[in-house]
Amino acid sequence: MSKRHEYDVNVVWTDETGRGTRSYTGYLRDHRITAAGKPPIAASSDPSFRGNPSRYNPEELLVASLSGCHMLSYLHLCAINGISVLDYRDAAHGVMQETDDGGGAFVGVTLQPQVTIAAGNDTAKAVRLHEEAHKLCFIARSVSFPVECTPQVKY
Repeated sequence: MSKRHEYDVNVVWTDETGRGTRSYTGYLRDHRITAAGKPPIAASSDPSFRGNPSRYNPEELLVASLSGCHMLSYLHLCAINGISVLDYRDAAHGVMQETDDGGGAFVGVTLQPQVTIAAGNDTAKAVRLHEEAHKLCFIARSVSFPVECTPQVKY
């Protein structure tokens, strides 16, 4: 039987200038993302859109969600397939293309996991499990752009 999962987050923006959104350049893009019982995430827009570069932006969080979901799916598969992962790092890269109407969309994300497994583990199997993890990843299955994975596995 399938299970339904629901997620609640709060995104709060407050006018800190006292001027509201009367002009495009007159308001801050800083906001906070919260969920019950968790630390807040300081967020803003991408600096290209007048955002605060010291805060995460939605585009970075989308790429991080894809990377994190893949990693968790992969670690699960390794655990049930006898592969002992000792270290996992990903330098994920996303590309968003703006459109002439002021919108835009992601055109692709590349995950580049570098995985260290215990000596004696099956390296080929560890690489193959990335393909299965990609098929299982909830986030990758939910987006309409390509998500590529170019893993490297070593002892």
